[in-house]
Amino acid sequence: MKGFTHLDSKGRVHMVNISDKIPTKRTAIAKSEIHTKKETINLIESNNTAKGNVIETAKLTGIAGAKKTSDLIFLCHPIKITGIEFDFVINETFIEIFCKISADDKTGAEMEALTGASLAALAIYDMCKAYDKEMIIKNTMLLEKTGGKSGDFRRKNT
Repeated sequence: MKGFTHLDSKGRVHMVNISDKIPTKRTAIAKSEIHTKKETINLIESNNTAKGNVIETAKLTGIAGAKKTSDLIFLCHPIKITGIEFDFVINETFIEIFCKISADDKTGAEMEALTGASLAALAIYDMCKAYDKEMIIKNTMLLEKTGGKSGDFRRKNT
């Protein structure tokens, strides 16, 4: 395992220089879950919350967040995102949120996918907190990535 790339030889934080890297096609898929009461899931599915369409709002929030990742995570490079896709799988007591980022750039799209999935979960929390104060956001993780020097990655167990 190599050292931390965001630390220089003296242990000081710095932004990695990627100027010599060649842009490649990259993808990343991240997942997050929000666990809630069955009654809250029913409200979301029936589109019957006081604040409006929860899933569409979460999707828009996730898209906006993914696009702003480098503004939120200071050492993250801005990347040329070419596509953002969301999938929401509604279960009896939780929602799985999948965010896929496609990009053509010198560095990966993992942080954008993780940010998108996380912010979509936070938007659901915000829109439903009046119905359930015990919601839990958990299991946020990178599921897979393609492209780049480090090669492809696919999580074996989720």
